[in-house]
This record gives sequence, C-alpha cells and structure tokens, in this order.
Amino acid sequence: MHRLNLTIDEDLYEQARAFSFIKKKSISQMIRESLSEYILKNSKTKQQADLILEADDEKEILSILANEDFTSNNDFKSKFNL
Repeated sequence: MHRLNLTIDEDLYEQARAFSFIKKKSISQMIRESLSEYILKNSKTKQQADLILEADDEKEILSILANEDFTSNNDFKSKFNL
C-alpha cells in the first residue's frame, strides 16, 4: 500500500467522519472504495491508464495520450459484431 496525503474542506471532512462512524469503516477505507468505484465507472479512461502502465517507453505513453480516438475492446467488438 502507498500512503497518500489528501486535503479536503472542513464540511467534506465532517461528512466523511459521520459516514465513517455510521458505516463502521475508516475514512481511508471509504476513500479507497470510492476511488476504485470511480475508476471502474470510467472504463475508457481506465483502459487508457492500463495501456500507459504497460507501455515500454515515453514515446508509447505520449502516443496513447495523444490518441483522442481511443476505442475500448468492448466498443470495438460490438461495432464489428465480434
């Protein structure tokens, strides 16, 4: 696991603290769950991020970032009835 410092406004912190108490979860756990859910909901960006993490060099990363016409595997398969 990695440590992450996070700055949030007072109202959001108080809401998180109340939710944490009610759900019997740490604020850190709620943030991990929320971030995971956010990433899963953005599948197109997640696939681009996965490609970046697998890229071999900076040129490949820049190519992935520059490609505005990125198509996910699922979109490609459905478009061509595969």
